[in-house]
Amino acid sequence: MDLDAVADELYGLRPEEFVAARDRRARDAREAGDQALAKEIGGLRRPSLAAWVSNLLVRRQPEEVRTLLGLGEELRRAHRELDGPQLRRLGRRQNEVIGALGRQARQLAAQAGHPVGEGVQREVEGTLHAALADPDAGREWATGRLVKPLSSMAGFPTADEALLGRRPPPAPEKPARGEGGPGGKVRKDKAREDEEERRRLAEAREAERELRAREEEAGAAARAAEEAGARLNDAEARVRELRQRLRDAAEEQQRARTAQRNARDRERQADRALRKARHRAEKATARPQRPAAGTGSRR
Repeated sequence: MDLDAVADELYGLRPEEFVAARDRRARDAREAGDQALAKEIGGLRRPSLAAWVSNLLVRRQPEEVRTLLGLGEELRRAHRELDGPQLRRLGRRQNEVIGALGRQARQLAAQAGHPVGEGVQREVEGTLHAALADPDAGREWATGRLVKPLSSMAGFPTADEALLGRRPPPAPEKPARGEGGPGGKVRKDKAREDEEERRRLAEAREAERELRAREEEAGAAARAAEEAGARLNDAEARVRELRQRLRDAAEEQQRARTAQRNARDRERQADRALRKARHRAEKATARPQRPAAGTGSRR
């Protein structure tokens, strides 16, 4: 038994099964004499519902992992190169892929017996956005062992400086002498088009940041609702347990009363039988002894 194997097993379980299974594995490690492994296993954290759904998607649809990570590489390259047409094409592809995977993850959760709502689906989609933007986040997601959703606020930082004007765009070439005619006008038009393209990309990036921020807010609200729901479920489970214990205690009380009545009935019956036996014994003792025949004195 090693930590990777145990973690891989535990993060494939439903969230409500995680803690009990983790504690069993930690106990097994302690009983095997590996205290260090037991401590590491005991430190594994239960995944949130959205993290579990993200892990479920990775485990059930491994081919989608390669698709998403490949798309992320293309998007990052297009951002670095400020390739407007490619960014627009990949942006549409990104929305299609993430939307489809979010819906697919939600269906997988329902098939696994744990339906989730739109809030959890948004958190899963936020994780997919983060996996696209950041290769480290992508690798973390691909392990299928997330504890909480990944943040999608990082964006594509390599391209941000150029898009937001922090890195000046290349200056347009000056027309050579004698080139102030139609050729120079074409170059000026091209420069204006490039500037307009950069402006559109910057606006698109700001819109994407705003979308991610709203998704983060919605995800935080969904997590709060999930935690409140978990607390409610725990409280309801405790109430059900206490009610069952109360029913069990009432049944035990009734059985004890019945046993007491039966014991008292047997006691009374035994007492009556004892009194009768004593009475018979007393009568037998008090009865006069008659001499046996032929044993009288003779003269």
